[in-house]
Amino acid sequence: VTVAHVIPPFSRDAVSEDVLWLARCIYSETKRAPEQELVAWVIRNRVETGYRGQRSYEGAVLDPYQFSAFNPGSAKRRLYLGLDGQSDAAGWQQALEVAHKVYYAAAEDRPFPQTTRHFYSERSMVGGRTPAWAKGKTPVQPVRFRPDPRRFRFYSAIAAATVIG
Repeated sequence: VTVAHVIPPFSRDAVSEDVLWLARCIYSETKRAPEQELVAWVIRNRVETGYRGQRSYEGAVLDPYQFSAFNPGSAKRRLYLGLDGQSDAAGWQQALEVAHKVYYAAAEDRPFPQTTRHFYSERSMVGGRTPAWAKGKTPVQPVRFRPDPRRFRFYSAIAAATVIG
């Protein structure tokens, strides 16, 4: 007998710190819900596999040079760090709900392997360049999603670079 996986109801008055960190990061990467869901799974995969030694959502999001909005010196860092359950920035409520859904989702709902811990957006890369870590690698095709490859490409089994700092 299998027991149905139940996601607790979302309440912006009871957002956990983990969900808040997850929402801040996905909101910084995209305002589109399906893309936010995929990015959230990448972050969850990083936490669950202890990627680069990070085992918390806060640690994964703030890991140096992993998510551009949170890089030291980023102009947007303060904006995203200031968001909380009561913030009313456009689209923020959606990001909180997507983060909640992915945080509490059953592992079998994962749209790609747990080793999928990287993505990049060609649109956000200087000159549309491919990052060194993605050169010669084939992107993963998520289940149930068809992301625009110019906006997001997801990668599995990329080796962790040395942690800086």
